[in-house]
Formats: sequence, structure tokens, C-alpha cells
Amino acid sequence: MQNENREIQELLADYAVALRDGALPVFLKSLTRVEAQRISESEDFWEATEMVRLMNSAGFGDSMVTPDVGLFISRVDAAIATRLKKGRASTRVRSRKRNRVNLQ
Repeated sequence: MQNENREIQELLADYAVALRDGALPVFLKSLTRVEAQRISESEDFWEATEMVRLMNSAGFGDSMVTPDVGLFISRVDAAIATRLKKGRASTRVRSRKRNRVNLQ
């Protein structure tokens, strides 16, 4: 179980680990109200987070991999083409048919 009232140094260490692991939302959810207040009021924390970001990008910048979105884009293109084909295939003219009652 985590310490509920972490000091600024502990929060910074947890932030650095979360940044490295790509788990910033988990870090933010783990903050208590008191810790969030302490972070928002601490200029030292914000200066230190800038340093952590710079060190992280310098240390892991070369090994960072950007996701390939080519497969996603090709699937979207295929879905659009399918919808366009379905739109053309449905060329029936809608006629208004009235319910006629035979009075004879």
C-alpha cells in the first residue's frame, strides 16, 4: 500500500517512474487531495519535472518508437470505400405508395 501523504521528493520520484513507464494517468489518479494541493503550490516540483522530462527525452529519445498508423489508415480507407459502394448499390427509387382502399 502506498504512502498517502508523500513528500515532494517522493512525488517527484513517482512522477519520474510514471513518465518512464508511460503511466502518467495512473500517477495522477494515485494522488490524494493533499498531495495534489502540495504539487500545485510547489514551484520546485514543476522545475524538477521539467528536468525529469529533459533527462527522460535525452536518455530514451533514441529508443522511442512512434506507432505505425499505416494499418489503421488503410482500414479506415477500406471502411470508407465499403460505405461508398453500399451507398451506390442502393439506387432504388423510393416511390410513394398510398394505401388505397377498394370501395367496390
